[in-house]
Amino acid sequence: MKEENYFKFSLGQLIPPLFGMLLIWFVFWIEVSQGINLNKFGVLPRTLSGLKGVLFSPLIHGSLEHLYNNTLPLGILLSALFYFYRQKAWRIVLLGWLLSGLLTWIIARSNYHIGASGLIYVFASFIFFKGIFQKHYRLIALSMAVVFIYGSLLWYIFPIEEGISWEGHLSGFITGLLLAKLIKVKTPETKKYEWEKADYKEEDDPFLKHFDENGNFIEKLPEEPLNEISLNYEYKPNKEQTD
Repeated sequence: MKEENYFKFSLGQLIPPLFGMLLIWFVFWIEVSQGINLNKFGVLPRTLSGLKGVLFSPLIHGSLEHLYNNTLPLGILLSALFYFYRQKAWRIVLLGWLLSGLLTWIIARSNYHIGASGLIYVFASFIFFKGIFQKHYRLIALSMAVVFIYGSLLWYIFPIEEGISWEGHLSGFITGLLLAKLIKVKTPETKKYEWEKADYKEEDDPFLKHFDENGNFIEKLPEEPLNEISLNYEYKPNKEQTD
């Protein structure tokens, strides 16, 4: 597949991130408007009832600040995922959702764990490591952009702040790394120039012929001698002249 066909934008790629952001805001609006608290639908580790949080916890947020802090990263990372990895994006979302929730259920403290931040760590981790593993220049550039914008997220996989589910963040980070290693994606082959090919010879390069062994530019190359062409003619007298 050519690069221009693989990295091709379509409006359909905006639907998943927009839907994701609207969904978490809709759930928060229901809580506020109905005066209810949905925290009991979060992940409660190592309890049977707490398993329902694997499905519902990314949709629930404890405060407006919590919701706001998760909205923009979720939209940006989902947009990047569906643009650069659209063939596997839904699989990454579904597996990341389930596996990060299950891992949180296994390793986390005995409290309710809620919020979309676990998914954000899944997407950030996957995009970073997959770009490194694929070794495609555009995907590596995306990995570097994720580090530049969200590199500070790395600190929050450690218990450095009270009230934050660092276990959920760590679970998301580990899940993203595993998915980046296990899920195979097809990326377009990068165009190779002549000097990148295995059979490339410097002495045959027409551009390099304009430089001598000291690197000095040769304005006019000596003309190569033309191959001599010999033509043999055979004369046959006209039959009428011989009669």
